[in-house]
Amino acid sequence: MISKEQFNRELDLIIANAIREDIGTGDHTSLSCIPENATGRAKLLVKDEGIIAGVEFAKMVFVYVDPSLEVEVLINDGEKVSYGDIVFYVSGKSQSILQAERLVLNAMQRMSAIATKTRFFMDLLEGTKTKVLDTRKTTPGIRALEKWAVKIGGGENHRFALYDMVMIKDNHIDFAGGITQAITKTKAYLAAKKLDIKIIVEARDLEEIKEILSNEGVYRILIDNFNYEDTRKAVELIGDQCLTESSGGINEQTIRKYAECGVDFISSGALTHSVYNLDLSLKAVD
Repeated sequence: MISKEQFNRELDLIIANAIREDIGTGDHTSLSCIPENATGRAKLLVKDEGIIAGVEFAKMVFVYVDPSLEVEVLINDGEKVSYGDIVFYVSGKSQSILQAERLVLNAMQRMSAIATKTRFFMDLLEGTKTKVLDTRKTTPGIRALEKWAVKIGGGENHRFALYDMVMIKDNHIDFAGGITQAITKTKAYLAAKKLDIKIIVEARDLEEIKEILSNEGVYRILIDNFNYEDTRKAVELIGDQCLTESSGGINEQTIRKYAECGVDFISSGALTHSVYNLDLSLKAVD
């Protein structure tokens, strides 16, 4: 996984680019009708139910736009919210609040939806050892926010990108000439480049599981698109030689059954690519 410093740099880039995109040469509506020194107060109002996420990110946005803005947090990231709840108040220059408004709302609505879905999946796995993982099926440009939201919802992050973990999938295997060839070439490459990153290998059937296990240095086996019976057999074959991960079309109806097969992780792209934004508003307070 990437370091905290790298992750924070990603967040800084997201904020800078989003503000550039939204404000451009200036918020001419606010500049034209609100005095520069006018001050105000606004509340983040919940109009839905779920898990709130993005409060800490909102604070970062407000600081970026105007360090003099003050935020009073009433509900923290990861807490359940209901219609009518107030998450925080922000006070200071009215122009600054309005300039930050859309980025704060866009991010928090998306992050809260992801956190809510993640928590729902985690609740379905209660009592098992299995943890939920996200994937790289994220919105381009805001991956850091979406993976942060998964963590807030109680899930775990898979690799952040192509550079922080090796994941040998079916196409890599086919292009490399086979599983053993792909693993051997990968280990040689990592040694030559002096890279200390983990290797995951995807298996399409039980025979491929056996071949992967004949090679050393694999951190986790991705048991992809297996049925329940074969997943249980795969877990038995693998034992404690490496970690296990199930993936491939797993949904709320099937996730518990796959967890009961004994896998360590279940990865789901649906956490980030199939959610509906939580309804939130930033409203001026008299």
